[in-house]
Amino acid sequence: MHLTDQPIPASRHRRSLQGKRVLVVEDGALVGMLIEDGLIDAGAEVVGPACSVSEALRLIEVASTDGGLSAAVLDINFDDEMALSVADRLAVLGVPFIFVTDYPEGCDQGLHTTASRLGKPFDSDTLADAVRKLTVGR
Repeated sequence: MHLTDQPIPASRHRRSLQGKRVLVVEDGALVGMLIEDGLIDAGAEVVGPACSVSEALRLIEVASTDGGLSAAVLDINFDDEMALSVADRLAVLGVPFIFVTDYPEGCDQGLHTTASRLGKPFDSDTLADAVRKLTVGR
């Protein structure tokens, strides 16, 4: 599913994620930093970025005992290791997530075929808006 609703004005992104804790799971250091910066600019508290599946699973467990997570941003593939176990764990905990990927529509999302996707490349406003939509009511 793509998030296609009208984006909120950029000036509101600075506060749109205030009070939200967002896990970032991305093995590309530069992309991870850009995601982190965009979420921080929107007011989120960023957990991570995790650069591996094992690190992401560890951060999820730590966060679950320390206030939880509002949402997560997941790259699908980590150096040939799929992040589906991360998505599975988040789903069990009821944490909404969005896949960010440069893979084409229809790529393997495991049991999470209805999960939101954001195609790379994307800008920080689009990311903040997508995460905000995940966290509405949380």
